[in-house]
Amino acid sequence: MLRVGELVRHALAEILMRGEVHDDVLSSHVITVPEVRMSPDLRLATAYIIPLGGKDAKPVLAALERNRKAIRAEVAHRVNLRYAPDIRFRFDDSFDEAGHIGNLLRATGVALQSPHDEDDNAENDDGDHDR
Repeated sequence: MLRVGELVRHALAEILMRGEVHDDVLSSHVITVPEVRMSPDLRLATAYIIPLGGKDAKPVLAALERNRKAIRAEVAHRVNLRYAPDIRFRFDDSFDEAGHIGNLLRATGVALQSPHDEDDNAENDDGDHDR
C-alpha cells in the first residue's frame, strides 16, 4: 500500500507540476502533494494536498474535484495497476497542527524537561535530607 501510494503521489505531483490538467485555478497555483494513502484493496487513493502558502485551499480542492476523472486517467497511464484507483482530495492540515503544537510548547506556561534532567537530580541526591 505504501509503495503504490508513493507511485500515485509522484504521478499526481508530476501531473500538477506540468499543468497537464487544463483548469485556470490549478494553473494559477503551485500545489504540493505530501502524501497519498491507499485503501487495502488499492482501489481508493486519498491525496492530501497543500496549495503554496496554504491559501485558497477550497477553490483548489473544488478544481481538483471537477477534474478528478481526467486526473484519474492520467494517473492510470503513469502507474501500472490492475485497476485505476478512484482519487479523492483532502487538504493536508498536518503542517498547521505541527505549528500549533510548536506554539503551545513555546508558550510561557509550558516548561520542557527532559527525562535525563530527573536522572541528574537523582544522582546528585545523596539521601541525607537533614542538612
